[in-house]
Amino acid sequence: MRTTLNAADGAPIHLLFDPSSALDVAAFVVAGVDLSPGAAIPSDGDPRIDRALAGFLFTCGPDHIRHPEALEGGAGAYYPLHGSLAGTPVSRTEMCGAGDRRTAVTEVDLACGGRAAIERLWQVDAAAHAVTLADRVVNIGSSAFAPMMMYHMNIAGRLLGEMTRIESPSVDGGSLPWRFGEGDSAHFCRPAVACDGWSEVALTAMPGLHGRVLRVRFRTETLPFLQMWRCQRGGANVVSIEPASHRLAKRPELAANGELGALQPGQSREYRLAFTVSR
Repeated sequence: MRTTLNAADGAPIHLLFDPSSALDVAAFVVAGVDLSPGAAIPSDGDPRIDRALAGFLFTCGPDHIRHPEALEGGAGAYYPLHGSLAGTPVSRTEMCGAGDRRTAVTEVDLACGGRAAIERLWQVDAAAHAVTLADRVVNIGSSAFAPMMMYHMNIAGRLLGEMTRIESPSVDGGSLPWRFGEGDSAHFCRPAVACDGWSEVALTAMPGLHGRVLRVRFRTETLPFLQMWRCQRGGANVVSIEPASHRLAKRPELAANGELGALQPGQSREYRLAFTVSR
């Protein structure tokens, strides 16, 4: 499933959606160049995540984010790597208007025994040359669960150069080199600084995109943290922008501090983000 728009400088942009994995973004092609890392990724041994990570955007949740952790009272059972959603086919999808709107509903069985629906709307904002995503997570099961969401936007490291920087009010001084941290892999998670309810982060001056900039915006009401990760290990070369619902901490700590919350049957929670490429 493909959608087309133009960047602010007129460059053609193509998005390839993946209906076999919640209508995530399998490819994001700007002026003939795919930002997705493809095969240049590390593997955690979960085939569904290996496939998802190779694309431009995949959704982590809605019952767990990050690495596996034990189920509460689960007698040895675990929440899976990056939650239950990745690799789940959409239940139904529809293209609206002139191809500028795509909707999808994905129903997923949760590791904790519950069930959720992700009601997804992708839109192309031609005036802003941007792609927007609106998600609504609905508890369609018979028991409460703690919703957790994180959006992984994965960029091929080969497109970045010496002058490429991460720019955001959420990072120290507003800017830092894309090869942050030490060693061949690093990550951070910080409170997202918002203006009018939206936070922004950009990867600037990417030589592989002829100096273009990738800008990402997300609503901090339900995605109050900016996480970023990079890996240049072995054949892997990837950088990821990851708006997240929860800080970097284990589930028992989050629960003890009242940070998990509960979504009762019939209740819902909404998440918003947008991205664009410009000079």
